[in-house]
Amino acid sequence: MAYLSIGNQIITQSEIPHLLAGFQMLPQLCRLLVIETAIAPFELTIEEKAIVIEQFYQNNQLTTPEAREKVLKHYSMSLEQLEAVAMRELKIEKLKQATWGTKLESYFLQCKPQLDKVIYSLIRISDAEVAQELYFRIKAGEQTFAECASVYSQGAEAQTQGMLGPVTISQPHPAIAQKLTISQPGQLWPPMKLSEWFVIVRLEKLIPAQLDDAMRSTLLNHLFETWLAEEISKAQLTIHEEEGVRERVWESERESGREKLGVA
Repeated sequence: MAYLSIGNQIITQSEIPHLLAGFQMLPQLCRLLVIETAIAPFELTIEEKAIVIEQFYQNNQLTTPEAREKVLKHYSMSLEQLEAVAMRELKIEKLKQATWGTKLESYFLQCKPQLDKVIYSLIRISDAEVAQELYFRIKAGEQTFAECASVYSQGAEAQTQGMLGPVTISQPHPAIAQKLTISQPGQLWPPMKLSEWFVIVRLEKLIPAQLDDAMRSTLLNHLFETWLAEEISKAQLTIHEEEGVRERVWESERESGREKLGVA
């Protein structure tokens, strides 16, 4: 029967699940096992293996046999296990492409309203009359939005002359996002009440989302993580006790102790 030896401490097979649970490591183990099962059918070519392993060694300063041996000893791994770690990310990418690659365009169009970015200006004031006065000054051109924000705005945006972004349209407060969604660049909105604040908003620039390489990667990662969370939620974690194992191990340890002490 296998067991772990850490210093003078012996950890048996039956104790490992309880330790993983106690250290809150079971969900992470479940995540890794779900991924490992999903990527098992995906094979790498000889060339792909050589490239990703070499890149992994370069990125982790493991280019010498001595450096690799040190890591293997530290993690109690075999070289084959280390190489499997090096190949895992590419296998995950193959899984993502095979599962969701052909669905990205339709998914992008579905999510695009939330992916567009905006640059906007904001002033927040706790006094309704002051907010109304600032709105009329800006609208009449008596003062610029930046000037009013720097002097009067009571949030962190005062440090940037009221300018915020670029951020995705879903990031601001929903009421602000709703105004920005229907705005034309330069459109100034009268003060609206949000909690204890009165806010003045103006859209500066709309930056439409594009399905470029960075966006493809973001969407693939989102789809993968959503799927993974669902798979983990369906996996039931249960610790099954193995009858008699703990007692036999303890008896073995007691016998070993007697021998060391010279007790018959």
